[in-house]
Amino acid sequence: MTRHLSSIFHEADYPELLVGLSVADDAAVWKQSEERALVFTADFFTPIVDDAYDYGAIAAANALSDVYAMGGDPFLALHLAALPADLPEDMVVAILRGSAEKVKEAGAIVAGGHTIDDDEPKFGLAVLGTVDPRKVRTKAGARPGDAIVLTKPLGVGLIATAFKADEADPDDVAAAVTSMKRLNRDAALPLRVIEPHAVTDITGFGLLGHAWEVAEKSGVRLRFRFDDLPFVRGAMRYADELLFPGGAGNNLGDYGAHVTFAPRLAYEMQLLTFCPETSGGLLILMPPERIEALLERYRAVGQDAWVIGEVLPGDPAIEVV
Repeated sequence: MTRHLSSIFHEADYPELLVGLSVADDAAVWKQSEERALVFTADFFTPIVDDAYDYGAIAAANALSDVYAMGGDPFLALHLAALPADLPEDMVVAILRGSAEKVKEAGAIVAGGHTIDDDEPKFGLAVLGTVDPRKVRTKAGARPGDAIVLTKPLGVGLIATAFKADEADPDDVAAAVTSMKRLNRDAALPLRVIEPHAVTDITGFGLLGHAWEVAEKSGVRLRFRFDDLPFVRGAMRYADELLFPGGAGNNLGDYGAHVTFAPRLAYEMQLLTFCPETSGGLLILMPPERIEALLERYRAVGQDAWVIGEVLPGDPAIEVV
């Protein structure tokens, strides 16, 4: 699809397009001036929780995350809704309210949107933000010697699948929902001062799918320490029961050839690293001497973070030890 569109839109004709199809990243970036660029993204998905308000809030946090990953501030959003015609009005209102309140928490505003009838609910947002064009964060800048930091635990896709199968502990679901509803704003703001080399957010391609994008675009090798990876409560147990979403296997098929696992890591542990995430954390790659300053700022605002690996020289690849 990207190649097809690139044959229509020759990005060399649009020098203001700082990030677009040819350097696909978490969002598109259009330079307006030397001090200001626009960040534009869109995301939506089917329900992963039963509560309509939570569904709307999670969808909003997930869509807003791309702007934060690029170093920007969201300021305007549009709702994108495909909902069954017979969905009760109070549920529709709850979805929209959950989203709007999360957007307001981000300091932005919902200014409209579009709705169509669809048998399977789908909901999300198109989000517009601003960023200093000199401080756009992309996946392409990781350097050998960098440390790798993650700002949310992994495994919410497992929890959602276990929930749909009526196998999930309510406390595990509550913890996953809390994580998914949290904005990545507190994780992103310190990066304007303590500058990273590369940033992305962890969503549908799972940790290693998005990590491969960083490795490939940066031309480096990434090493992750499995024992240092954080997981939401219950994730390891549901992994042992193989309650993985279908997307985990798809991600393994798409990206597994680029990954080498330590022999001690069983199949279900490997699959955990490919499990799709919704509204996941930021993956930050930065010089190790800056890590303590970053963690100190995170502690001050109650933001979790884990140092989970390092960047090595070599051809693009990933190893998990």
